[in-house]
Amino acid sequence: MQHIKNLRWSILILLLTLNFGCDQISKKIVRSEISDYEHISIIKDRFTLTKVENSGAFLSLGDQMPYIFRLIILTGLPLLFLGYGLYFLFAKRNLPISMQIALCFLIGGGIGNLYDRIVHGSVTDFMHMDFYIFQTGVFNFADISIMIGVGVLLIQSFRGKVKQTEETSTEME
Repeated sequence: MQHIKNLRWSILILLLTLNFGCDQISKKIVRSEISDYEHISIIKDRFTLTKVENSGAFLSLGDQMPYIFRLIILTGLPLLFLGYGLYFLFAKRNLPISMQIALCFLIGGGIGNLYDRIVHGSVTDFMHMDFYIFQTGVFNFADISIMIGVGVLLIQSFRGKVKQTEETSTEME
């Protein structure tokens, strides 16, 4: 049983580290190779690289707030949530595997952006997509990790509701 617990912890730490590591390596390359606001077309003008230092939150929300509020809201609160997320991930033994994976993506991405904010004073964003009908803001791999984690949790939640509905309808028959 201890072997299984050690294996679980090892896999969770590996997933967290991969999410954080891929994010930080990509940002290090961007910081050293791309100038601020430089525009590099990867796939025509549908997928481009543009280095932006974001001192706010998602889509630069809050970047005009006074420093103390940004420190509390954009560093302190995420630090508390990520700490609780790590505790929850490692303390709850019976979490579904999909939830464990989703939490690794959420926490790994969150730690990547929080690390940037603490060490560099801002988060390095550099990817942009234009889908004709709509376009994204400028984002990074940590943001992708966070969105994957949210997506997995939404799918799991939806599946749980479908299963619950099926069980309820079966009981009524």
